[in-house]
Amino acid sequence: MQNEDQNNLYHKVIDYIPKTVFANKNRGKSWLYGYNEKYDLVIISKTGELGEVININGLCIGLPPAPKEVYKRNKSKTQQYWERKELPKSLSKIQSIFQWNEMSSSFKNMWVDYIESEFDKRELGYWFYNNGVKTYITGSHYMYLQWTSIDVGYPDFREANRIFFLFWEACKADKRCFGLDYLKIRRSGFSFMGSSECINTGTLAKDSRVGILSKTGSDAKKMFTDKVVPIANRLPFFFKPIQDGMDKPKTELAFRVPASKITKKNMYDVVDDELYGLDTTIDWKNTDDNSYDGEKLLLLVHDESGKWIKPNNILNNWRVTKTCLRLGSKIIGKCMMGSTSNALNKGGDNFKKLYEDSDLRNRNTNGQTKSGLYSLFIPMEWNMEGFIDIYGMPVFHKPDEPLLGVDGEYIENGAIDYWEAEVDSLKKDPDALNEFYRQFPRTESHAFRDESKGSVFNLTKIYQQIDYNDSLILDHHVTRGKFYWKDGIKDSEVIWTPDNRGRFTITWTPNKILQNKKIQKNGIYFPLNEHIGAFGCDSYDISGTVGGRGSNGALHGLTKFNMEEAPSNEFFLEYIARPQTAEIFFEEVLMACVFYSMPILVENNKPRLLYHFKNRGYRGYCMNRPDKRYNNLSKTERELGGIPNTSEDVKQSHASAIESFIEKHIGLDMAGTYRDSGEMGSMYFNRTLEDWAKFDVSNRTKHDASISTGLAIMANQKSTYLPEKKQSKIYLNFARYSNNGNLSQLIR
Repeated sequence: MQNEDQNNLYHKVIDYIPKTVFANKNRGKSWLYGYNEKYDLVIISKTGELGEVININGLCIGLPPAPKEVYKRNKSKTQQYWERKELPKSLSKIQSIFQWNEMSSSFKNMWVDYIESEFDKRELGYWFYNNGVKTYITGSHYMYLQWTSIDVGYPDFREANRIFFLFWEACKADKRCFGLDYLKIRRSGFSFMGSSECINTGTLAKDSRVGILSKTGSDAKKMFTDKVVPIANRLPFFFKPIQDGMDKPKTELAFRVPASKITKKNMYDVVDDELYGLDTTIDWKNTDDNSYDGEKLLLLVHDESGKWIKPNNILNNWRVTKTCLRLGSKIIGKCMMGSTSNALNKGGDNFKKLYEDSDLRNRNTNGQTKSGLYSLFIPMEWNMEGFIDIYGMPVFHKPDEPLLGVDGEYIENGAIDYWEAEVDSLKKDPDALNEFYRQFPRTESHAFRDESKGSVFNLTKIYQQIDYNDSLILDHHVTRGKFYWKDGIKDSEVIWTPDNRGRFTITWTPNKILQNKKIQKNGIYFPLNEHIGAFGCDSYDISGTVGGRGSNGALHGLTKFNMEEAPSNEFFLEYIARPQTAEIFFEEVLMACVFYSMPILVENNKPRLLYHFKNRGYRGYCMNRPDKRYNNLSKTERELGGIPNTSEDVKQSHASAIESFIEKHIGLDMAGTYRDSGEMGSMYFNRTLEDWAKFDVSNRTKHDASISTGLAIMANQKSTYLPEKKQSKIYLNFARYSNNGNLSQLIR
């Protein structure tokens, strides 16, 4: 099934809160800005009232209700869109609060309402009609659109950026969240949005510090001098605190004395004596693992974080800078992080890990993601220059008639159509294609596409499969869950149950009659479904890790070609995890084998898993190495089973097994050799596919999934690896016949 939601960045959640509760709390204006634990809702409304609830990337966000009067640029629906308003000429001549103080009372009275309304928009956000629809933007977004001068003048309104700022506001409001990890396309405007937020935050807060990091120190400096400082200098006077130092500083922007907020109460009597120091600074640091170590930050803007090149490591840096955003358990600052990704071997792998650790679906008992950040991905078709209409909406496909774009030019093609044409033209140049994917991704997999030259397998087929999987609603194909012993009685019956917190993902379970099938011979259990499939496992022996690092345990189940009610030649189970103890891992592996009643092939250099099976009576489930006959096995190999990982022959056989499987069963089979012509393979575990893509036969330890899948393939094809028996030479004298003529005649 094609993913119907892949072009929907968010959706409205209907009746999320009981209607009576909703109405009563709105009447009392008792909805509080921040995370509402009771309803698992992040409220970004600051009025005490709640409007629509929307879901962005799994996070439910409560918006403010629309006011009765919403700005209309024009009565005609088609002429309603965002339009920046110029600062009134009378106010543009005023450069500071001191000049304002010198103006007459009548002048102040004329403009104080305008100034107050701008402060309100900055704080509460702004509503306007967009193509007939009441549209809300946050205060940060308003400041970006209305008051942030960029390289092309002022920014365009884009729906993609509206969603970005709504999500960012939710990150700021959520007490569980350290900020945003934004996976973006090239030229999405993130650097300017981040610079705008630096100024928006830095010109409001007292006794605070705002920091900037980028892929290099020179990039951070350039962002500061070319973006942040000019934005600050071009603010209207009523938003602009008094600066300490030069107008164009190179290292630090210091707001020592701010302008007081102008209101009707004080508009006549703001005097120099009443001004107080803001003592807030904005600066940048060189790119280093320990940048801002020991500092306290209110905001950290992390630009191009996916392009940190060794020895710099974004993971190490985040572990340090994360502490700058909290006091004890209380989060006191936020991080706005965004980037495209480098190739995985050029820093992209660390950013990918950080992005995956920021998945909102995986939280600890404190309600936080592993990184503390919230990940957000916006596909290229939503934010591609040249394909945004005047209402800020993306044009996905070629329109029936040309549409007026936000840049004043007409749009005659669609972003997706353009992208597909570029992809088609680059198919014969894998590295150029992968770079294009990374710069303009339509899926998260595209964003982390690796260079092809380092792969030992067919990347074309692997990425065909990944792209196909990305087009599916994978929840319809893959189920997460766990196994457990019935009634807690070990060695009885294993039960499978779906559970989002489980460590297993599966695509198939056997019929009840095939589950838990085993026989016992001489006190040893043996599986009965070896004709259907087998498991491969990359195990580990030690529960703890050095410095918190250690490889995962990996388990994969694979079917053979079979005539049962089971898929043929298909990986049906993936487990890649490292539980708190090795014993938990061993037991979970055992339960999977018992449930499916299939044998397992394990590397025997880490024998504790094999001992676990043997001691529990399941030695019959542990396969012997397939490349040796029983009589040639060592004493330990006969006792435990398993296959060594030290032999070069075994390593090559293992890699060849994966290579052959990919060629036959992954991606498209255009020739129709192994399945119908043009039919896609059925391998739904993207994590494993990505591990294959970067597999290095000379450094196998990092590739847990590749090791276990290769063993599963070898287990199912064990006869292939069995050495031939030496044949004794037996000479037989057969009679020979002449077949000339009508009758065969014996040759004597």
